[in-house]
Amino acid sequence: MPVLIVIPARYASTRYPGKPLVALRGADGVAKTLIRRSWDAAMQVNGVDRVVVATDDDRIADAARGFGAEVVMTSVDCQNGTERCAEAVANLGGGYDIVVNLQGDAPLTPAWFVEDLIAGLRANPQADVATPVLRTEGRALNGFLADRRAGRVGGTTAVFGTNNNALYFSKEVIPYTGKTYADADETPVYHHVGVYAYRPDALASYPTWATGPLEQLEGLEQLRFLERGTPVLCVEVDGKGRQFWELNNPQDVPLIEAMLQEMGDS
Repeated sequence: MPVLIVIPARYASTRYPGKPLVALRGADGVAKTLIRRSWDAAMQVNGVDRVVVATDDDRIADAARGFGAEVVMTSVDCQNGTERCAEAVANLGGGYDIVVNLQGDAPLTPAWFVEDLIAGLRANPQADVATPVLRTEGRALNGFLADRRAGRVGGTTAVFGTNNNALYFSKEVIPYTGKTYADADETPVYHHVGVYAYRPDALASYPTWATGPLEQLEGLEQLRFLERGTPVLCVEVDGKGRQFWELNNPQDVPLIEAMLQEMGDS
């Protein structure tokens, strides 16, 4: 079952223009761009046949080629990473049984998150789309709540049923819990990890569907699948003591750099 990883990256982000080219300093003191760190993360994943960066911007393309990445140019009309992945696969001529969308804003994504995601989709032949979820500890949940209090959009949370199919994804913190959690406490809130695995037919169909009201309100591309009645399988992954955070806002840069330092990641 050939597997392709696509790293969609655009320069014209509404919240953080130029985000893929933002430099993040690791534990060794060396600064690497976000797109480089995303590429490095993808290259650590076992069982993958090809990795490409999909972009519509020459600055990102030049930077990616500069560190040896394969680049697929895509249209400026792509509304989100899933649409960009679909166009990239079409430009490559298809031929992959599973396509992974490793979004270029999650440099702390460990390889086993993606490996477990691929395994989860393979183990559930009835599923066409899958995404990882990570049970939060108090430290992460408190970070989400602090972002919301400050009016910032932070991480995305997920709720799912007993069959592990998603019920909803939100930039609000769901489900509600009125408890206070210490940093090391396990909580009932699941952090949605911004990675997706698709079967090719589901991915090809996605750009043909109109954007629904929930996707528009939340700004979450995966809600288009739910609004169309396509289940999204949630695959729980184990953080194994590592911290995970996406780069959503400029304020996240020092936070991620501190995590890289703490975990000893270069």
